[in-house]
Amino acid sequence: MTSGPTSPPTPRAPSAPISLITLWRRSLLLRVTATTLVLSIVVMTILGFLLLSRVTSGLLDSAERTAVTEASVGLADAQRISAAAASGTSAASPASVVDTIVASLAARAGSPPQYDVLLLAGETEGTAPERGTNLVSDASVPPELRETVLLTERQSWTYTEIRYLDGRSAPGIIVGAPLAVTDVGTYELYYLFPLTNEASTLDLVRSTVIGTGVLLVILLGAVAAIVTRQVVTPVRSAARVAEQFSEGHLRERMSVRGEDDLARLAMAFNDMAASLEQQIHRLEELSAVQQRFVSDVSHELRTPLTTIRMAADLIFESRGELDPPTARSAELLQNQLDRFENLLGDLLEISRYDAGAAVLDLENVDLVALVRRAAESARPLAERRGSAIEVTALLDPCLVECDPRRVDRILRNLIDNAVEHGESQPIDVTVAGDGSAVAITVRDHGVGLSDDDIAHVFDRFWRADPARARTTGGTGLGLSIALEDTRLHAGWLEAWGAPGEGACFRLTLPCRAEVVLDRSPLPLVPGEDAADSAEQAVDPDGINEPTDVTGART
Repeated sequence: MTSGPTSPPTPRAPSAPISLITLWRRSLLLRVTATTLVLSIVVMTILGFLLLSRVTSGLLDSAERTAVTEASVGLADAQRISAAAASGTSAASPASVVDTIVASLAARAGSPPQYDVLLLAGETEGTAPERGTNLVSDASVPPELRETVLLTERQSWTYTEIRYLDGRSAPGIIVGAPLAVTDVGTYELYYLFPLTNEASTLDLVRSTVIGTGVLLVILLGAVAAIVTRQVVTPVRSAARVAEQFSEGHLRERMSVRGEDDLARLAMAFNDMAASLEQQIHRLEELSAVQQRFVSDVSHELRTPLTTIRMAADLIFESRGELDPPTARSAELLQNQLDRFENLLGDLLEISRYDAGAAVLDLENVDLVALVRRAAESARPLAERRGSAIEVTALLDPCLVECDPRRVDRILRNLIDNAVEHGESQPIDVTVAGDGSAVAITVRDHGVGLSDDDIAHVFDRFWRADPARARTTGGTGLGLSIALEDTRLHAGWLEAWGAPGEGACFRLTLPCRAEVVLDRSPLPLVPGEDAADSAEQAVDPDGINEPTDVTGART
């Protein structure tokens, strides 16, 4: 069983309403439904535009053909009436001839009239009478159309706005042609066809298309939501079961309905969950057997070790009476028995943690005094290695509620580890506090740690260089036990290092048991501020993970 260093979790912010962007990222149902709605709106807009264009074009083409045909027939009638008036027995006045033509053409318009007529004088010498029907204004005829009729002397037409003398107006088609009235002069005959009916038809078609499009978009959105929900619901169920599974509820399973692809997915997921549950139970049983084995072996070795220790002490005390090779053997036996006893003690301590039997004996202690005492106990070893231990207290006294025995063991392990790998360079121990948290950093200037070393530095029995000789006689469990002691205090134990630049270990503890850590008073990375270093150590997802030399997660 391996473990990693604890690092500060991100403080939980108060719950806030989910933003639209977050909801968009999280909800597959929302994305599919919204995408379907948007695409449906785009398609319906394009289709509606094409439909309205075709309908409008068809209506206008039909109205244009009708207007041109009617105007041609009316022009022939006007010419016939003009010729009949000229061949009569009695000469008619110009006004009566014009009135006759206009009245005859107006009678063809029906009731209500389908069009209006304007008879405008052209290039005639003197004053020629002009007539119109239904109060239509001669301002309705665009100057461009009149000029075209006069120049080409042919029938011409255009779309324009028809105006009336009473202020009314309407869109329409105007068809004009030259008309020669015998004994009167040259005229321009204009037929004005209002497009009121066509406009009403277009409005009806437009409202129908818009209403139908809106209804279709809503129906398509509902269909997309229903269809997507059939797919999303099993996926959400799988996500919920996976979350429950990750939290330790190993008997959670997905419900299987039908025999389709989603049902097969649910069955495969349940088979995977059952296999994982079986493997986890098997690993738990193996772990329990391993823990029980370590605990039993450690206890069982106590009795023969005690007997061997008594005999070895007796031989060691009498080594002066022995020959040099035998005396040296007695000294080696004594040293290895000390190391064996330390290993048994560490194994027993680890077994207590594995069994969940470790408890704290909290006291209010001065952390500075505790650090100095640990440094003094390690000073003889440091002097033999050529290293000097320097203790710097930024807050003295530095009171903390902790288990002094366990904290002392953490400090001794960290300082001994620094001496072991310090390459005869000074060891800097710094203590600081801010009222809610206290921190100790142990910095050496030795071989340092690589990224891979930092990822495993707190693993049990791990060594950066297995072939390297050790001088402290360590068991390989010191940092692992230090990590467990730190976790028991709800603290952080972190490591930083760089090859050739040394290493730094930071222990952060809450001043009181009820305090939840969110920062450390001391930086982990040398040369940085404590706030920057704490920011690097905080995991954005709130998961405890080790910090590497660059502050990233390993």
